[in-house]
Amino acid sequence: MRAKKNRCCEWKRQTILFLISQSVTLFGSTVVQMAVIWHATRTTSSGRWVAVFYICSWLPQFFVSFMGGVFADRYDRKKLIIGADAVTALITFCMAATMGIFRREQALLAALLVMSFLRSVSAGIQTPAVNAVIPQLVPGEDLIRYNGINAAMQSTVQFAAPAAAGAVLTMGSLRPTLMIDVVTAMLGILILLCVKLPASVYHGPPDSSPCSAVRESCRLLFQESGEGFRYVLSCKKLNRFMIFYGIFTFLCVPSGFMAGLFVNRVYGEAYWYLTAVEAAGFAGMLAGGIYMGIRGSLAGKKMLYCGLLSFGVLGAGMGMTGNFLLYLFLMIGFGVAMTVVQTQVTAAVQRMSRADMQGRTVGLLSSMYYGAMPLGMAVFGPVADRVPVQGIMIGAGIAVICCGLLLIRN
Repeated sequence: MRAKKNRCCEWKRQTILFLISQSVTLFGSTVVQMAVIWHATRTTSSGRWVAVFYICSWLPQFFVSFMGGVFADRYDRKKLIIGADAVTALITFCMAATMGIFRREQALLAALLVMSFLRSVSAGIQTPAVNAVIPQLVPGEDLIRYNGINAAMQSTVQFAAPAAAGAVLTMGSLRPTLMIDVVTAMLGILILLCVKLPASVYHGPPDSSPCSAVRESCRLLFQESGEGFRYVLSCKKLNRFMIFYGIFTFLCVPSGFMAGLFVNRVYGEAYWYLTAVEAAGFAGMLAGGIYMGIRGSLAGKKMLYCGLLSFGVLGAGMGMTGNFLLYLFLMIGFGVAMTVVQTQVTAAVQRMSRADMQGRTVGLLSSMYYGAMPLGMAVFGPVADRVPVQGIMIGAGIAVICCGLLLIRN
């Protein structure tokens, strides 16, 4: 009994240590992402520049995440995460060190775009490996709970990062803000080095000449990517969850990612309105993560269905209300429901996947998110210039409710 208790305490310690290491690195990455976009907004006041920065920060992960999942199944996940963190820190350090050579603002913005693109590619390799490590550390019955704890920690970081970015930019310039990411990456790597992952079978690079090894690695990459797609397509439950998650993310855009536009048009242009909305959204996500961390072991299909239906009702309600205080309360509930659904879906995919396919399945899940979100922005953004945002939010909320009812029926 004592040995069993010690083993239980050990995997919990290792898991919390791992989640702390990723929260530390996420804090630095979020600070830099916010600071770069704010710098572009302040210096250009151009919607096109801001849109391009968002695309460079998100879209590369859509193309890279599935290949990152292949790497997570083939190579040591701990080394992959450390390597991706180190590369991201090196890219950011090089940008901070060379900022002085860019005399024209347009040249600096172009360099920051390249930096954002490369950092996004690195994140596309790191994220699937992180999501594949969690089921490697955590027993299946505790997956939802620890995914909830992870969501709560990430929401806390995302809640604090904008304030930190604003404070550093106010007191200094963009260069010290970039250096925050370098410091947090080093700290996160040091913490991760203390984490002991359970033994797993990795298929390393073939032992042959460098040229033939590269050719063989490329062949295996495409071969195993195809195997991952075929595996997901052959598993009806996984197939449905992937499609459902893509539709869900797409329909999140009007009420979630277009909240600033909605508030600006309906309630006014005061800066505190936008600040309050961002705080309410992240507070809801934090509350949702804490709730899943506490009640995750009791979670099941009913919680997923309740979260999904609540998400649709709250999203539609946010489009109907004309009272800002009520809108903030609905936004908090919206954040809770979003976290409940995302945590349930991630844990379900992790639990349903074969051990040798977990990297590829969570990589494909990440690709669904990073593809559906920009697609939603591309579709709903232009529509919002022709149709009132309230109508789009109400329609998206009703569509989510219909998806939830269809999922329950199936």
